[in-house]
Amino acid sequence: MEYIFALAAGVLSLPWWGYVVFTLAVTHITIAGVTIYLHRHSAHRALDLHPAVSHFFRFWLWMTTGMETQKWTAVHRKHHAKVETAEDPHSPKVLGLKHVVTHGAELYRAAAADAQTIERYGHGTPHDWMERNVYHHSVLGVSLMLLVDLILFGVVGVVIWAVQMLWIPVLAAGVINGVGHHSGYRNFQTEDTSTNILPWGILIGGEELHNNHHAYGTSARLSAKWYEFDIGWMYIRLLEILGLAKVRKLAPRLRIDPGKAVCDLDTLQAVITHRYEVVQRFVRSLRRAWGAELETLRQHGYRVDPAQLKRWLHRDTAALEANDRAHLEEARKASTVLDTIVSMRQELSALWARSTASKEQLLSQLEDWCRRAELSGIAPLQDFSRTLRGYV
Repeated sequence: MEYIFALAAGVLSLPWWGYVVFTLAVTHITIAGVTIYLHRHSAHRALDLHPAVSHFFRFWLWMTTGMETQKWTAVHRKHHAKVETAEDPHSPKVLGLKHVVTHGAELYRAAAADAQTIERYGHGTPHDWMERNVYHHSVLGVSLMLLVDLILFGVVGVVIWAVQMLWIPVLAAGVINGVGHHSGYRNFQTEDTSTNILPWGILIGGEELHNNHHAYGTSARLSAKWYEFDIGWMYIRLLEILGLAKVRKLAPRLRIDPGKAVCDLDTLQAVITHRYEVVQRFVRSLRRAWGAELETLRQHGYRVDPAQLKRWLHRDTAALEANDRAHLEEARKASTVLDTIVSMRQELSALWARSTASKEQLLSQLEDWCRRAELSGIAPLQDFSRTLRGYV
């Protein structure tokens, strides 16, 4: 009986805020393990980790989430390969935001149980003795965590354990996979609807910068703008300084040489590499031109919301919903300037679409695009063309 009372009391007795601090600390380690080990290291090969670091994260995630490296990696890779299609394991565009947020863990488990998904996307993950004989037993890991929490904190440990078990399903499987494809801001006009939830990636280890990640999936750093902070990247840099990690890939930085007056192969490569940022800059640069055309459209009886028009310009015409595409075509007929802007936007996107054209042919098309932009008579388009020539 005394043993039961002792177990209920726990080894450690802390003030209420001590339990909160401990819970936040251990769940943050779990988030760090997911973003650094599972996501950036295993799924995208953006960095190499020292075996000691890898084994620590494998053991910790086994106890705090029960997730297996191969399964998590496979499901995430499939998400990128099939993003926002019927085959995407957790797309709010297909399944609805509420369903992904509230059933994120179930969607993950269903995808992880698909043998074809694991076989196709789970390559290059650990398959050693520990993985086969220990980490494969998920229930054992989370049960061990429950026992540790009970021994340390008694009955309160059950609450701490429950929070640990819910942390990843709610914040990662729910918020990132759901809200991260629904609400927020976008630095890059990727083909999907990924967003940056917040510019400060702290609570979820930097995963809040989800749009940046979809633009440059193999980058070890998720922040892209000077005002963005990725705490996961800070930890990676610390590990690198200690010789425990080696960064393999980072997102390239777009540079502009104002002295360049003619497109060259370097310009072409920069435009293709930074295609998502190019579209963003195109729409932003021409805001004054297409914004002024709203009045012309109103005079012709078309009521177009500025945000709606901006969304149309950000996306390829073929990717728009049928209703939006029809409204855009009507607006183009009423505005010559808008028609030119949309046409030039589509032609620019065609440069980085899959094609059998050689680099020389693509370069010729890019130079021709810039020439016609400068002859368009649309001042913002002319300015954008001159800047585009200087991309390196």
